[in-house]
Amino acid sequence: MRQIIAGLDEGVILIDPDQSILWANAAALAMHGVDSVEDIGADVDDYRGRFQLRYRNNHRLSGADYPIERVVSGEAFSQVVVEVAVAGEDDPRWVHQVRSLVLTDDDDAPECLVLIIQDVSAQFEAEDRFEQSFNANPAPAVICRLSDLRFVKVNQGFVEMTGHDKANVLSRTVYDIDVLERAEKRDLAKQRLSEGRTIPQMEAELDLPDGTTKLVIVAGQPIDMGDQPCMLFTFADLEPRRKAETALRQSEERFMRTFSLAPVALAIGSLDGHRLCDVNEAFTALTGYASQEIIGRPLGEVGLWETPALRTAIEADIDAGVAIRDRETRIREKDGDVLDCMISAEPIHLGDEPCVLWAMRDISTRKASERELVNAIEAVMKDTSWLSRSIMEKLARIRTPEATPPGVGLDELTPREREVLALICRGLDDKSIARTLDVSGNTVRNHVARIYSKIGVNRRNAAAAWARARGFDGDSMPTPQRPVAPAKEMAA
Repeated sequence: MRQIIAGLDEGVILIDPDQSILWANAAALAMHGVDSVEDIGADVDDYRGRFQLRYRNNHRLSGADYPIERVVSGEAFSQVVVEVAVAGEDDPRWVHQVRSLVLTDDDDAPECLVLIIQDVSAQFEAEDRFEQSFNANPAPAVICRLSDLRFVKVNQGFVEMTGHDKANVLSRTVYDIDVLERAEKRDLAKQRLSEGRTIPQMEAELDLPDGTTKLVIVAGQPIDMGDQPCMLFTFADLEPRRKAETALRQSEERFMRTFSLAPVALAIGSLDGHRLCDVNEAFTALTGYASQEIIGRPLGEVGLWETPALRTAIEADIDAGVAIRDRETRIREKDGDVLDCMISAEPIHLGDEPCVLWAMRDISTRKASERELVNAIEAVMKDTSWLSRSIMEKLARIRTPEATPPGVGLDELTPREREVLALICRGLDDKSIARTLDVSGNTVRNHVARIYSKIGVNRRNAAAAWARARGFDGDSMPTPQRPVAPAKEMAA
């Protein structure tokens, strides 16, 4: 019998009912770090003096609670876990899992008391390492027991992410605090949980104690804790990403509203091919192009720039990353008229796409005033006798354009401006003039502004009065004819 017991991996200590220690196998001696039964102790009292025992919660055992005392008293117990330290040492050397066995004689009286010991130090060291790693891991995590789906462990990361109280979580089930709330593959996750299988990563939205929600990625991994199958849930907080995406979307929406309503002509173009992605109403009014006519087409194909050389120079600057700020240039409207403009270009990102924001401002009126000043200076240089009269009149006209300059005649107006002035004399408004001449309303407004600037008025009736005072009432001008469509188009 002793030979059989000696070969067991479990430690066995035999105790006489009189509390003396009779025998111990090699495994029991090794579990106490001794070589002989005498080193374990002659009796129960001697054993208590040589070894100090405490529970896993660091509470030291009293004398009556020692497993060797309990077996001597005839108590039957199983799986009592204690930490064992050598007397005089603070740190335990072993973790023992102990159970009792009472051997009786024919009269059912205790004949021999047996203490059966398993060294579970490695198991509990591994559990301690896992516990420390689990609690120290900043990634939020919880563990639920599969038998009843109750949470058995919660780390600080989960507490900080959700705001739940740890003690409150440990008393609840996985569906009381639903970690699979609104999961994108909830049915699959529930099935895998019930089968104790791996739950793949998926987005979910957790309900928080304050009534808000939090977007997360959740995944489940089956593990064993002791002899109990469990599920380890880990989380990644997606709320910062969602807030960033929301802020970006709101920023883009504000930008697009501002873009659409801005009084300045704006356009968005791609860096790849310089194609227009969007234009605002002020841009269509300035150029005469409807949005559907120009969006998706390169600016060079549209022919917006006055010359191909100008287009090449501007696109080269954009490709090289050269900033364009208030650069004077000339653009060509849909009807062919050329406008003096001030343009700027700024690189921007819409989503993940690099783009260019174009801003254009019509400066035709200002340029006309500048040309008048240059003409006045040239006139002075040609005939200094005009200095006292002509130059002063021209400078006064630039300063106060509403004053009618006495020396201006019809010859200073271009043929197109005379056509527009004739239609003004006939009482037509800008829209009617645009339809009559088959040009854009913006072009008409530019012509009217230049006429006002040249003749020094700021109202339509004043312009008509100025023309009639010079014998020009518009009746002598032929009515402009709109272009006639080709025969094939008329037939169509």
